[in-house]
Amino acid sequence: MPASTTIPRAELHTHLGGAVDPPILWSIAHRQGIRLPTKDYWEFEAMITMAAHDHNRSLNEMNERFYKWTELIQSSPEAIQESVASVIGGGYRKCNLVLQELRFNPMFRNRSGERDLDHIINAALWGLERAILEYPTVKAGLILMMDRRLTREQNAIIVQKASKYRGKGIIGVDLAGPDRRSFSMAEVAPLFQRAKDAGLGVTVHCGETGDLDEMRYVVREIAPDRIGHGIAAARDRRLMDKLAEAGTTLELCPTSNLKNRMVRDVRELKRIIGGLLAHGVRATINTDGPELYHTNVHKEGEFLIKIGALSRKQIAQCNQWAFDASFIRR
Repeated sequence: MPASTTIPRAELHTHLGGAVDPPILWSIAHRQGIRLPTKDYWEFEAMITMAAHDHNRSLNEMNERFYKWTELIQSSPEAIQESVASVIGGGYRKCNLVLQELRFNPMFRNRSGERDLDHIINAALWGLERAILEYPTVKAGLILMMDRRLTREQNAIIVQKASKYRGKGIIGVDLAGPDRRSFSMAEVAPLFQRAKDAGLGVTVHCGETGDLDEMRYVVREIAPDRIGHGIAAARDRRLMDKLAEAGTTLELCPTSNLKNRMVRDVRELKRIIGGLLAHGVRATINTDGPELYHTNVHKEGEFLIKIGALSRKQIAQCNQWAFDASFIRR
């Protein structure tokens, strides 16, 4: 058996919108009668995945180029059930992901209120159960995401739904989305406390775009279990020390950060990862979206070894930290 299928692996940071195999999305779109901008499959695949030398100029561009289509296609109970099941099964088959956390925003799957959120969430949970039934050695759970582009009231509803379905497959809450001047982390901070009080894991996308002030606030006031990306911390020794002291685990996504120009180049990526681990910060290796970026956790590890960012022993340690930091046991 190849090495990619012999080592048990865990992945904590995968967005459903970037994780479904394009042929599956193509079939779902046609079954639902969605009018796509092309009738050619290969043009469609190029539209929702990134080529080897392709880059986005920002997270805004990434969302507009890719997620607006994948989220639309996944916006029905049938579609999201099939999507969730396919990602969990595919992760196990491709690189032996025996523990996988998958995240999505249900409000970006309900066609602006046309679909009922509970139906969307329940369908995702059915997909989760189906995958676990087919692959009984796999443990998996779903994280519901808030977003900087939503109102506080909308984000509060997402936390309420996550609390409602805790224990049925929903394991945590997240906040993601590109930076917005209208967004206030202080306004949503109480929502994270609600999630904690409900027994949910808490992770926050921050430090991805380089906003150190926001990341400092998150670490100080929200104190999440984990942070999505968090690469800006490498510029602040005191912040790295706080992360290490608190045992906060970072969910690193190397290829994604390069593709979205969150880091300039491989040299900067090496410096960031090396600095974080040297300060005792716990880090995990993730894809962000395996199909979008043509990668998987095994490939991400091999890439980091190839560029000299991490040793094979360090990759194994990051993998163990992923198992240790998982919300699935809650």
